[in-house]
Amino acid sequence: MSSERRKFSRSHITRRIIFQYFVSMAVFIAVLIAGIFVCKWVCESRVWLDYDPNYKRLKFIQDNIVSISCIIIIIGGTIITNIFIVRLLKYIDEIVGAAKQLTSPDEREISLRGTLFEIEQELNLSRERALRSNELAKEAEKRKNDLIMYLAHDLKTPLTAVIGYLTLLRDEPELSLRLKAKYTGIALDKAQRLEELINEFFEITRFNLTNISLELQSINLSRMLEQICDEFTPILAQKGLMWETDIQKDIQLLCDPDKLERVFDNLIRNSINYSYENSPVSLKLQQREGKITVTVENRGKNIPPEKLSRIFEQFYRLDSSRSSETGGAGLGLAIAKEIVRLHGGEIFAESEGERVRFLVRLGTD
Repeated sequence: MSSERRKFSRSHITRRIIFQYFVSMAVFIAVLIAGIFVCKWVCESRVWLDYDPNYKRLKFIQDNIVSISCIIIIIGGTIITNIFIVRLLKYIDEIVGAAKQLTSPDEREISLRGTLFEIEQELNLSRERALRSNELAKEAEKRKNDLIMYLAHDLKTPLTAVIGYLTLLRDEPELSLRLKAKYTGIALDKAQRLEELINEFFEITRFNLTNISLELQSINLSRMLEQICDEFTPILAQKGLMWETDIQKDIQLLCDPDKLERVFDNLIRNSINYSYENSPVSLKLQQREGKITVTVENRGKNIPPEKLSRIFEQFYRLDSSRSSETGGAGLGLAIAKEIVRLHGGEIFAESEGERVRFLVRLGTD
């Protein structure tokens, strides 16, 4: 609910209390005036004797009616004001107690008296938001801690291999050139994997989506995607994969090319990591009715719907076991989503029939 609605709710309660106070005062004065007229009518309806004690009392009241009325009004007004002050203080105590409950929200709903129903609704909405935020924060922290633990373990694996093969090369000078080349290649592969993991650590420590800014320029998106596909061709070949491309020619786009290249890089790497062996990876670029659509699709295990809706969250990974060969920091898709959003576009995923499809839609305006 908006801040305007919250202000309206508070002013509504305040107006109601003030209205009730003035109505009570008006009723009190009206009753007092009516009482004076009744007394006057009673006094005039009969003949009083001078020695009658009631006559003396009524005569005294008649002679001092203004002063007596003022005293009654002051006393009555004080009592009514005190009643409303006490009621207001009770409201404040209830609201303060409910506010304390918000500082450490639990499953118990906040309950206030009927006149504070609007505030009760507002506070319960805030309580639910706080509970949800706490749950999301705890879950994100747990995923991040698990990720760091996995990365630390994965850092040790390639490092141990690098040290092992380099030690073997040092201690076995009689090894054949073929074996030396083989061991050197394996050590290099493990060292490159180690570099990737270290880069992921840097990514985690400096990752902040709000710091992403765009440097816009007009580019030929078709040519950029063709170049990206060429760069990934050797990686696909290593994994027994092949390209299926359908790139519409000469599509121009105003964008940040470096940031947008990172989006497609992340999507393609994700498709490679989760593709079946000897299967195609598809990349399509189309422009229709002022909208550009880039589709990256691979053949692999279907993503369950409950995971499909979360794959763009920070530190979320599809594979909880986290393969050390394919595992990432769980930031690639989150960063891709934010970059696309900053470009005024949208990104989403689909999965059915053992196909996983990522779609990026961008406007040309």
